[in-house]
Amino acid sequence: MTSMSNGKGTREIEEETESPTDQIMLEISTSRRTLLDKKTQNKFLAMLKTFPGRSSFAKVGSSTRLSSSSSKFGHEAEERIDVDVPHSFPSPGDQSSSRSFRLPFVKKINWASLVELFKTWIKEPMNMALLLWMTCVFISGSILFLVMTGMLNGALPRKSQRDTWFEVNNQILNALFTLMCLYQHPKRFHHLVLLCRWRQEDIVRLRNIYCKNGTRKPNERMHMLVVVVLLHVNCFAQYALCGLNLGYRRSERPAIGVGICISVAIGAPAIASLYNIVSPLGKEYAEIDEESQGRISSSVHQRRARKRYSFVAREDLRTAETSPRWVGGLFDFWDDISLAYLSVFCSCCVFGWNMDRLGFGNMYVHVATFLLFCLAPFFIFNLAAVNIDNEAVREALGIAGFLLCVFGLLYGGFWRIQMRKKFNLPPNTFCCGEPSVTDCFQWLCCCSCSLAQEVRTADYYDVVEDKFYVKELSNTIQPSLSPLPREAGTAMFVSNPAFASEMHAHMVEEDAMRPPLLSGIQR
Repeated sequence: MTSMSNGKGTREIEEETESPTDQIMLEISTSRRTLLDKKTQNKFLAMLKTFPGRSSFAKVGSSTRLSSSSSKFGHEAEERIDVDVPHSFPSPGDQSSSRSFRLPFVKKINWASLVELFKTWIKEPMNMALLLWMTCVFISGSILFLVMTGMLNGALPRKSQRDTWFEVNNQILNALFTLMCLYQHPKRFHHLVLLCRWRQEDIVRLRNIYCKNGTRKPNERMHMLVVVVLLHVNCFAQYALCGLNLGYRRSERPAIGVGICISVAIGAPAIASLYNIVSPLGKEYAEIDEESQGRISSSVHQRRARKRYSFVAREDLRTAETSPRWVGGLFDFWDDISLAYLSVFCSCCVFGWNMDRLGFGNMYVHVATFLLFCLAPFFIFNLAAVNIDNEAVREALGIAGFLLCVFGLLYGGFWRIQMRKKFNLPPNTFCCGEPSVTDCFQWLCCCSCSLAQEVRTADYYDVVEDKFYVKELSNTIQPSLSPLPREAGTAMFVSNPAFASEMHAHMVEEDAMRPPLLSGIQR
């Protein structure tokens, strides 16, 4: 084969390679070849000589009528395969590439990196819940579509069966979208309050959410208000649709009202997203007043320092905790009796208050969202079961609503993970060897114990942004549940002083075994 790489063979290969004619891959079976007469074979041979071929032409040359005339051609084709395979991708300017069936861009996708990216994304608890929600929506929506188009008439021959399946999946979709709106609505109400209040710290927070790069935009307040109002319209339209689905049977349900609610519920968020992109909120402006931007940011930091962290003036006398720990064990629950009762009977309020002082968002948003996660699924799914005639389906929907309420406790587990990561608290890996799984498991099994431990830990330290500072306890023990700044310094709850003194002494004894910090030695 190498002996043919010079002379006439080389010139023929170059001519075939440079030919702008399309490359056609042909396979001819033996049975079809026997049907060709001599005249047709000669014409076919002439056609083959005008097109560049590959290994399939060598198979054609194995025919008895073409053996004498195509043996040389077959060797040249084999040699050209050896030469062309490493450079088989056509050049961008090749005219034949536009009509080729090969898709070289598929090979350029790094599937391994996509898989790793998905693994990283799915590890987040919120993303796992979102994926589960989308999976349920896809399954119910697919079944509903198949029933509506008649594709399941063979499996469901009776009309009563098709009506039951239609109503079940319609109610499931209605419940899923209603729950998603309920979970998002407290945050949207909070954004509306911030827009109406329009303080400097509110401006910075809203810019980080709705403005591109978090910078100032022309007439930004009006544009933000349009987006927020459209998102509220989406929620209220979904609530109206839910009321129609729950309040009327399918035969009595007004089709016009259902169509209007569905159109508004789908169109409002789509318009809001498009408006956020095409409006000044999604554009960059070179004439932004950097001095004004810096002035707002500095004033916000000063106000936060005065309002939330009044002890910063004495920061030179204290050092940040390099290795903070959870205060007390998970089951050291009744050592502080007031905190124990509050964690059991008012979990949502204590949880929201603790998240607020740790810097994880507004207290009222957390309280409302936590209540919705733990109560809304039960009522939504049980109301959806009212219009379903099948008793087994009714029980299944009721059980599903109850289980979703139980899994709503994972909302607390999610924020426990954020607290542990933000303040570098020690992880626990007793459940599946994963700290995040362990945090969620602790909230599922004993939410009050986990909440009390989080409150004790936040009480023991002073919080400065994302760091813990050890408090200097004086003779007067500070209350365990210290008030927020907006509560005018009134202590609502007083913890057990003996427990606080004992816990402080225990941690000081453990701290004595640590080597001193360099900053402390210099001071």
